[in-house]
Amino acid sequence: MGIISINKLDNLYWLGRYTERVYTSIRKFYRIYDHLIEASEGDYKTYCKKLNIPDIYSSNEDFIYRYIFDKQNPDSLYSNMNRAYDNGIVLREELSSTVLAYIQLAIDTFEANCSSRAPLLELQSVLDYLLAFWGCVDDYVVDEDCRNIMKCGKYVERMDLYIRLDYHINDIEKEFNKLVSRIHKTHMYYDIEKLDQLTDIINEKSEEGTGYYEALSCLDGIIEVK
Repeated sequence: MGIISINKLDNLYWLGRYTERVYTSIRKFYRIYDHLIEASEGDYKTYCKKLNIPDIYSSNEDFIYRYIFDKQNPDSLYSNMNRAYDNGIVLREELSSTVLAYIQLAIDTFEANCSSRAPLLELQSVLDYLLAFWGCVDDYVVDEDCRNIMKCGKYVERMDLYIRLDYHINDIEKEFNKLVSRIHKTHMYYDIEKLDQLTDIINEKSEEGTGYYEALSCLDGIIEVK
């Protein structure tokens, strides 16, 4: 990799995290949407607790709308998509306009449907744009280190969400192996001790998930780019 500033390294990493946060959250939302429509009021609180986000919602319906489309809600999918864009726009030279166009298309989809009360079709379009974004990253981003840094962010975020949302341990281990493969290919600093601790936790493979929340603190501190 050529000379890249610490700030841009940070942007690459968080672009990977925010795009993945939106992608995995939408996939999970598809699974809980029907349940929320039919569930007792306040059932969304379990989801908020797992993600460690504040409960600012007044009903299941309010949660569905504001968690997806509310630009003033810092935890909404729309807000996270905007953060991805903010990190991506300063990387135009590294990524190209072709790659960033899919981030813009995803944002445009949120903006065009902010009054929708039946969001599943629109969210599918966002998923498609994010998949196209990562496909273009592989095709258009020449610098291998840039790609690896972004994918480190992607897999850190995916592991974080999988742990919080009680995904099967095999899924968590699979993403961990992807992270390890990428992190060793980068030139950025990472905490070897925390990576070793996380390796030990993952290797325990507890069916009850024991120790996996300890993994979150290790995961959060592995990569330091500032």
